[in-house]
Amino acid sequence: MRNSFGFLMIILAIPGLLVIGTMLFKEVQFAGAQQASIEDKIVMPEVETPLPVVMTDRDGTVFSEEYVNFYEPYALDDIPFFMQQLFLMNEDEEFYNHVGFDVSAITRAFLTNAQSSDVQQGGSTITQQLVRMRYLTTEKSYERKITELFYAYELEKMHEKDEILQMYLNEMYFSNLVYGVGGAAKYYFQKDLPQLTKAEMAFIAAIPNNPTMYNPLKNFDATKKRQELLLDGLVRTEIITAAEAEAIKAETIALNVKEKTQQHPMYATYVLEEFKWLVAETEGFDKQLDSAQGDAKKEVEQKLDARVTELLQSGVIIHTALDQARHAQDVAKMDAVLARHGDLQGAGVLVDNVKREIVSLYGGKNYKKYDFNRAYQAVRQPGSAFKPLAVYAPYIQETGAYANQTISAKPICVGTFCPDNYGGEVYGNTSMKNAFRWSYNTAALRLFYNIGVDTAFNYLHQFNFQSLVEEDENYAASLGGLTYGVTPLEMADAYASFSDGSYVRAHAIRSVKNKDGDMLYEWPQQKQQIWSPHTASQIRSMLADVVVNGTGEGAYATDGYIGVKTGTTNNWNDYWLAGLSTNYSASIWIGYDKPASMQRIEKSKIHHQLFNILIN
Repeated sequence: MRNSFGFLMIILAIPGLLVIGTMLFKEVQFAGAQQASIEDKIVMPEVETPLPVVMTDRDGTVFSEEYVNFYEPYALDDIPFFMQQLFLMNEDEEFYNHVGFDVSAITRAFLTNAQSSDVQQGGSTITQQLVRMRYLTTEKSYERKITELFYAYELEKMHEKDEILQMYLNEMYFSNLVYGVGGAAKYYFQKDLPQLTKAEMAFIAAIPNNPTMYNPLKNFDATKKRQELLLDGLVRTEIITAAEAEAIKAETIALNVKEKTQQHPMYATYVLEEFKWLVAETEGFDKQLDSAQGDAKKEVEQKLDARVTELLQSGVIIHTALDQARHAQDVAKMDAVLARHGDLQGAGVLVDNVKREIVSLYGGKNYKKYDFNRAYQAVRQPGSAFKPLAVYAPYIQETGAYANQTISAKPICVGTFCPDNYGGEVYGNTSMKNAFRWSYNTAALRLFYNIGVDTAFNYLHQFNFQSLVEEDENYAASLGGLTYGVTPLEMADAYASFSDGSYVRAHAIRSVKNKDGDMLYEWPQQKQQIWSPHTASQIRSMLADVVVNGTGEGAYATDGYIGVKTGTTNNWNDYWLAGLSTNYSASIWIGYDKPASMQRIEKSKIHHQLFNILIN
């Protein structure tokens, strides 16, 4: 009877044993998998918390700070001992004694959690918290907790205690996109970490326990109460006396929150775009993009974007050519002019003729950061402002012609392309200067035809016209008729070549350095000679004549020479004015974002007004 009962109990116990065995087998498998994963993957990387991107003007003054997260790391030796004790005594008293996890703390947490219907956080060491920040999620599950223990144990084998504490103090989240004790000191008090008082240290140490609840910008009183609790913890562990704690608690906490420097957004947003171009050219992405098609091109673009993001997050210092006073004045005055004309928009770029640096840049009326920046993003038809680059300079360069030389402006057809002159006027022989002055389309097409489309575009391709396509290589280009068009930046960039015949891409960035001041990138400075001195001289002569006798009347410059060319597109949808003075080259575009006729404001010469503001 007893044997039968025992046999029956064994039979009944088999399912339970199978369940327990299966659970144990899964746990062993899970543990083994975690161990293998740890051995393969847990190589502590460099800290990936993004650092600020700082931009400086031509004098080295910071005008813009770009950052996703605010972060300022410190070596452990430079973190005040009092700050270290705040975390050690309140988060992990046995930090220097355990192996990554504290069995007694886990036991206490387990007993507490067993009485609850859900899994609670608790019993985590500093090492476990670091592991969670770097590798895991905050998911409340036993599986995640087991993984955390494995990682913490392995991390302790790979790094010294002081290294782990340093990582932890530098990577904790302090609300408001602020990371690390150094970042918190700078953000909340605008002080270096060692300059904080003990009260301020305890105050910011209160935040990481619950960055939402203890966000001092929203819940100051809650943060203060938490600060006092931390100080009581130091009294309990005999780090400070009760009297010292009361004195620290009594100290007034006065936040001095650091606001990001965000000046000159038109220029700053362009600089970030130019930085991408600089990386592409320096590291060969531009050549890969030129040769790739379809999905392969998208893959290269993704790699470039990833590389740029990596560099920006590493904390670079971008030194630029910005003239802050001049740029601010340009923006204010140009905004004021355009404000009188409803939805009319405008854009302009100013380039130093010698250094080929972008000194000032206007992206549009009422511009807000990351808006559409018309200075380099608005691709519009250039009209006759394109003729000096596409027709007259290549013709003079190829033939050695002079501005006063007689040419024909008679009607001409090339195939079915038979352009009219403005107002339908018909002309005969005239000087090149006169044809240039009044933008005779028939003369421009005849000169373009004489040198050939290929020759003209061989010159154009030496400039940085990003939106020119193969379909543009036809006779309509002689009149500025393009598939897409050009930008104000590209026009100012190309017109600068008429100052001395040479060309190097105009740039805002002088250099890019890492956070330690080491050089990372700078644009090539070597210029290539595109136009002969004769060609450059003849073009400047004709540009100057346009100001005195032609459509550029009213343009002026205070530094001596001034020469311009205007451009008007079909239906008066775009007005351009591009040209140069002794020291600068500039281009201006005005129009509506949704193209519409501006014929009614033609006589107001708004583009002339904007040009004069920019060039002077």
